[in-house]
Amino acid sequence: MRIALLDTYYPRFLAAHYATHPKLADQAFSDQRQNILNQVFGTSDFYSRHLQAMGHDAQDLIVNCTPLQKTWAQAHNVSYSTLALKLPQRLLRLPVIGSLLSELPGLVEIAVAQIKAMRPDVLYCQDLWFLSPQKLAELRPFVKLIVGQIASPLPSEAYLKRYDLILTSFPHFVPRLRTMGIASEYFRIGFDTRVLELLGKVERNIDASFVGGISRHHGKALPMLEYLAQNTPIEFFGYGADSLSSSSPVATRHRGEVWGLDMYRALARSRVTLNRHINVAENNANNMRLFEATGVGTLLITDRKDNLDELFEVGKEVVAYSSPAEAAELIRYYIAHPDEASKIARAGQARTLRDHTYQRRMEELVPMLERYLTMEGQ
Repeated sequence: MRIALLDTYYPRFLAAHYATHPKLADQAFSDQRQNILNQVFGTSDFYSRHLQAMGHDAQDLIVNCTPLQKTWAQAHNVSYSTLALKLPQRLLRLPVIGSLLSELPGLVEIAVAQIKAMRPDVLYCQDLWFLSPQKLAELRPFVKLIVGQIASPLPSEAYLKRYDLILTSFPHFVPRLRTMGIASEYFRIGFDTRVLELLGKVERNIDASFVGGISRHHGKALPMLEYLAQNTPIEFFGYGADSLSSSSPVATRHRGEVWGLDMYRALARSRVTLNRHINVAENNANNMRLFEATGVGTLLITDRKDNLDELFEVGKEVVAYSSPAEAAELIRYYIAHPDEASKIARAGQARTLRDHTYQRRMEELVPMLERYLTMEGQ
C-alpha cells in the first residue's frame, strides 16, 4: 500500500526547534523532515518506519510545519496563500491545533497538493480538524481510502462523515461513531523501541514526576496536581505553566516544557511518574503516557479505569489510584520502597515491549486497512 500519514505537531515545539536550529529551514525537504522526526515528538515516524519495513510506501506529512511545507511547495512549484503563513509568532506558539489550523489556508493548500501528487491508497489523518469536509471531498478522486485517528474531542459530524474509517483508542467512541453511520474500529497506541536507543543510559534522579500539559482538556486535573504538590515531592514538566497562578503550588515545582526526546528523558529520570487522562477519556485508559512511561522503565501510577487491566496487570505492572489522596499515598510509598517500585516498573516495561510496541500496532493496522480498502473497491 501507498500510505500518506498526515499529522500536526504542537506549534510551540516546532517554533522552539527551528529557533534552536536556525539553518534547518534552508535544508532540503527530506532533510528537514528527518531532522524533525529524529526528535521523536508525538508518534514521530513510529508508523512509517514499521510500515516501510513491512513493504509499504508510507510517508510522513507534518502539515502545519511552515518552513518544511514552504520548502516542499517551492521545490514543486506549488503556489499557496501567503497571508496565513505570516501569522504572528505568538499565535503559532499556542498549543492549540484544531482552531488555529482552520485559519491556515496556505498550509492546507500545500498539504492538498502533496496528497494529490502522492495519490496514496490510504490517507491516514492523525488530526481530523486539519482538512475541511470540502478539502476531503476534493481529495476523494486521488485517494482510495480516507482514514482518521482520534483520541480527543470529536469534531462535528460534517467532518466525521467524510472519513471512510475512523480509528480510536477510546473504546467508548467506537459505538458512538457507528451509531452515526461511520465505520470505526478500536486501535490502541503504543511505544517505539527506538526511543530506548536514542535515550541510552539515564540516571534516575527525580523521585516523582508529572509529565504533561495543563490545558482546558485537563480542567479537572489541576486541583489534584496542586494537592500532590502540597503532599508529595512531585515535580512537573510540560506546557501550560504560564496559565498557572503564581500562588499555585504547582508553579514552584514546574520545570518547564519538554518535547520529544527531552520528554522521554524526564520520564526515564523519574523513579515514579503520575498519569491522568483527559476528561474526554471518560472511564477508559488509553493515553500515550501509559506506554511512554512503562516503555522507558518507570513505575507508572495511573488513574484507575475500567479497561486498564486489559492493557496491564494492575499492581504487578502498573499501579492505579482512585483519588488524589490515594495517588499521594502511592507516590510516597513507592519512593520509600524503591525495590518494590523497580520490580513493578521492570514488569511494566516487559509488558509494553512485548504487547504495546508500534511494530505490533502496525501488524494490527495493516490487515485493518487492507480489509477496508477491499470493501471500498467493491
